[in-house]
Amino acid sequence: MSDGDEGGGVRSRALDWVGRQLDTGERITGVEALHGGITAEMRRLTVAGPAGGTRRLVLRTFTDPYFVEHAEVLLNREADALVLLAGTGIPAPGRIAVDPTAAHCEYPSLLMTHLPGRTVLDDEGLEARVPLLARQLVAIHTLRPAERPHEYEAWTAADAVVPPDHADAAAWGAAIDVIREPAPPYEGRFLHRDFHPGNVLFHVPPPGRAGPRITGVVDWVQTSWGPADLDVAHCSTNLALLHGPAWGLRFAEAYEEAGGVLAAAASERLYWRLLDGLAFAAEVRHVARPWREAGRAELTTRTVEGRLDAYVTALMDALG
Repeated sequence: MSDGDEGGGVRSRALDWVGRQLDTGERITGVEALHGGITAEMRRLTVAGPAGGTRRLVLRTFTDPYFVEHAEVLLNREADALVLLAGTGIPAPGRIAVDPTAAHCEYPSLLMTHLPGRTVLDDEGLEARVPLLARQLVAIHTLRPAERPHEYEAWTAADAVVPPDHADAAAWGAAIDVIREPAPPYEGRFLHRDFHPGNVLFHVPPPGRAGPRITGVVDWVQTSWGPADLDVAHCSTNLALLHGPAWGLRFAEAYEEAGGVLAAAASERLYWRLLDGLAFAAEVRHVARPWREAGRAELTTRTVEGRLDAYVTALMDALG
């Protein structure tokens, strides 16, 4: 297969590398691009065995210059997380091989097992999915690895926040002042750090049958150690932008209903919620694009910016 032509865009050296990870007699018979991601190329590989059976693998490839530069840290972090998660009951992919410095592939890559299910970003059925998301996140936060991952990193700072056009200037000014303060003390937890509906796979049966269930949690590149509030905040912001501000506020309630523990003080909850929410001001265009590609055509940049503004204002009203 030639570079960038056949194989769904998998390059020749990468295909050779993947081939060396397969069992004797196995061969790649199909490649399909997976859409919806922001930071990497994702390919689903169909592998046929000598007895006629098939299995599927997933190849993550960093090609963006920024992520290529940081790939060694990021891909090793994800590969280590997948090893840690094996056998924990968290439905994560299994690590097969990693080439974090592109020693064997054209670009840094990670090969892992494929999980069943699909991402679900529709408004329909959200009421049933939110408690499932909350319970899954509580389960992640119960993990106590022998070796902690690195400490969380904040994705914005007060002086870096630029409010969206037409945003409520007073609300955003007050919100920025909140995250200008030192971070509150917290009890550390194992964090996914990028937990949101786009990184969770569901099995959704036909109407009239059993409800949806989670079949996988993917994209463990940002795994870290920090406050449970921060993971809750990130999923809350995504829900607010995808489905409306009320769902962003609802997720924290669902997390506590599932047995999760958040900061006791409203001011501390507000800090973590805003630390995540305000970081989206610079990322709206990037996060909205894959949602539109996944079928949410109405989520234009302007629409998502409006929802972010409404969510920040709602947080200030509810917790400020």
